[in-house]
Amino acid sequence: MAQKPQIIVIGAGFGGLIAAQHLAKADVEVTIIDRNNFHTFTPLLYQVATCALDSSSVAYPVRSIFRDHHNVHFMLGEVTDINHQEHCVMVQSGEITYQKWYDYLIIAVGSVTNFFGNKDAEEIAFGLKSASDAVRLRHHILRCFERAAWAADEQERDALTTLIAVGGGPVGLETAGALHELYNYVLKQEYDDRLPRLRARVILMEATDKLLAPYPETLQKSAVNQLESLGVEVLFNATVTQVEPDRITLKDGRVIRTYTLIWAAGVKASSLAEKLGVTLAERSGRIPVEPTMQVKERSHVYAIGDVAHLLDEKGQPYPMLIPAAMQQGELAAKNILREIANQPLAPFQYNDKGIMATIGRRRAVAWLYYKVQLSGYLAWIVWLVFHLISLLGFRNRVVTFASWVWNYFTYDRSVRIILDSEITPRPNPATPGALQTESGEAGVKA
Repeated sequence: MAQKPQIIVIGAGFGGLIAAQHLAKADVEVTIIDRNNFHTFTPLLYQVATCALDSSSVAYPVRSIFRDHHNVHFMLGEVTDINHQEHCVMVQSGEITYQKWYDYLIIAVGSVTNFFGNKDAEEIAFGLKSASDAVRLRHHILRCFERAAWAADEQERDALTTLIAVGGGPVGLETAGALHELYNYVLKQEYDDRLPRLRARVILMEATDKLLAPYPETLQKSAVNQLESLGVEVLFNATVTQVEPDRITLKDGRVIRTYTLIWAAGVKASSLAEKLGVTLAERSGRIPVEPTMQVKERSHVYAIGDVAHLLDEKGQPYPMLIPAAMQQGELAAKNILREIANQPLAPFQYNDKGIMATIGRRRAVAWLYYKVQLSGYLAWIVWLVFHLISLLGFRNRVVTFASWVWNYFTYDRSVRIILDSEITPRPNPATPGALQTESGEAGVKA
């Protein structure tokens, strides 16, 4: 019997999963390779970091997703090299290195935090790209509050309760808003005996003169107003030039003492893109692809999502967003099946339904289909419904909805236990005596 076509999908993010789900219905063998054995719903990572959700609520085991598809297999490991001439990939799994051959390859490894060459920020600041990143940040926040409760020096206490998010995109806004609510509506109530006048300072920094650059001006202004009404300080034209464990320095010379710096200023393609040996897109490091999602100059290799560089009709690269990754994953899978059947391949056509960002309780902005502008409570409801139905697994939807209802009516966050055993520890220079983990990779939120 002829062997079925062997297809490898690197990455179990949104694009990789969609591609594998479409291929699972065909007469092919699919192997998904990922460094984690679960898919992460990255848009809600900030809620894990701010104690609103447990990490299990935003993660779903890959093997469970494909339990009924016997032609789909999962391999836990990290792809360290791609040999396009031999049609094989090298996979590091623990102490063992495997060699996996393919007929077709889909690269869906997503993106990583872009520190723009700031080595100190890369070492000290917190990213928010994976479940381990979120748990590490949660532990750090709780430890800082515990230290602040007993700090004798007022300036040290202020530094411990000053939280800075860098980046005026959705991740920065959502994280800043959630941090402010966590400190000033939840944790503060439990430390009144030690810190009766405690009020955390949350700062959102943006290097340009506006937040949410792709949004219309009315929604940009609304986002600023909603953040400031919540109590978040918004600093424009604020570029971080130096990062130290207990302070940051801005381009204009200002120094702000803090132990918590969250970097949401940008992303770049995963370094695995370099293994293909093609000329990558300048600045973003993304892999140039044809409209069919095939990698240029590499036969039988496709790239999708954040790692793929494809220009739209306006000459701009498609955004590094979840909807784009999912639609590209579906197209890549269909084109592989067309290629196997010797049929013409289809080009990518993006169906963009709009963008949205939440800021906090009853606060959000949404631009639906780039026509309908919503802000405030109605935008917040739309955001809640969209993200709830997008979660994988009935259990995750129920648990998340229950947590949101509980948090809304009680102003409480139940996930406030420091369990460093949940993650692989290493010394954290930003928090003496604390623990943190190696950061992982995941898709970019919408």
